[in-house]
Amino acid sequence: MKHRENRPGQKAAGGLGAKPRRDMPGKPPAKPAHALRPAKPSRDHGERVTEPRVAAPAAAAPERPLIARTGERSAERVPVILESLGAGDFHLIDTGNGLKLEQYGPYRIVRPEAQALWPPSLAAHLWDNADAIFTGDTDEDGMGRWRFPREALGETWPLQLLGVDFLGRFTAFRHVGVFPEQIVHWAWMKGQVEAAKRPLKVLNLFGYTGVASLVAAAAGAEVTHVDASKKAIGWARENQALGRMEKLPIRWICEDAMKFILREERRGSKYDIILTDPPKFGRGPNGEVWHLFEHLPSMLDICREILSPKALGLVLTAYSIRASFYSIHELMRETMRGAGGVVESGELVIREAGLDGRTPGKALSTSLFSRWVPK
Repeated sequence: MKHRENRPGQKAAGGLGAKPRRDMPGKPPAKPAHALRPAKPSRDHGERVTEPRVAAPAAAAPERPLIARTGERSAERVPVILESLGAGDFHLIDTGNGLKLEQYGPYRIVRPEAQALWPPSLAAHLWDNADAIFTGDTDEDGMGRWRFPREALGETWPLQLLGVDFLGRFTAFRHVGVFPEQIVHWAWMKGQVEAAKRPLKVLNLFGYTGVASLVAAAAGAEVTHVDASKKAIGWARENQALGRMEKLPIRWICEDAMKFILREERRGSKYDIILTDPPKFGRGPNGEVWHLFEHLPSMLDICREILSPKALGLVLTAYSIRASFYSIHELMRETMRGAGGVVESGELVIREAGLDGRTPGKALSTSLFSRWVPK
């Protein structure tokens, strides 16, 4: 399952025809005048949320035991900060007072951001003049609604990152269909695929709306995309059609991620690059329950078994967890014991780029990551 949220309907509207904005920065405001109730302080990294939590029994422990690994642990590089200033149709404009102001194509969007503890840099009227503002419940798992101060906007609009077209969408859980901090992982993966002198197989677990899968396939990889949400798979197929990429070799699998990789292990399937982007909590299509701290060791253990002998990487991103990156770093090193290579771990960061998209400002931490590479 991917993060996440009940998806809105499928109607499309909007476009990239809006004229460039010419606002100029002013004096920093004490607080944006629209006075959104800021997100509650949290030690969690990032703002990714899942479906509303409901009481449920804990998932049964996987029948497959962890494999006892031997040999030396992989070398390590820590801490590693992977930073993005934005790409394509996205950049982060400003942050502060528990909020962030972002540019997605023609639209400026205000959303809650618990990590933004400082005051914003830009004047209040620039925030107030945003095209869309997420309001309502700003708790991590809370639903809300979008307010459109300038004019009513359609539910979807086209965007592009790393040469891939996809649809942005205003959802009830504040997300818009892409997590741009992942650009650094996707650019790394794209480079690996393009540089390889052989066909690569990429597995994208918890694949959400398919942007990473499309990036990999466009670069020349054979991709398997797994997500437990039928709506997310449908959105991903919309993105594929938008970019006229229907002929690219992508398998769209709607299934619980753990069940899928266990079956792939039994089949002897192998992948050269595995991306895994699990939520803190989620549900599979048949009510399977995912708890990150309970199930992550097993998931990584199985992922190691389905890495090809000449694998190029295993990438884990973790959102909204109360942990240090060292937690997932040491887990990854134990998982890859005896495999050689290097485990590099740290944080994904987006740096403010200002109104023009080119003026570096404060850095916003979004998530933790750990990545094994063969050298």
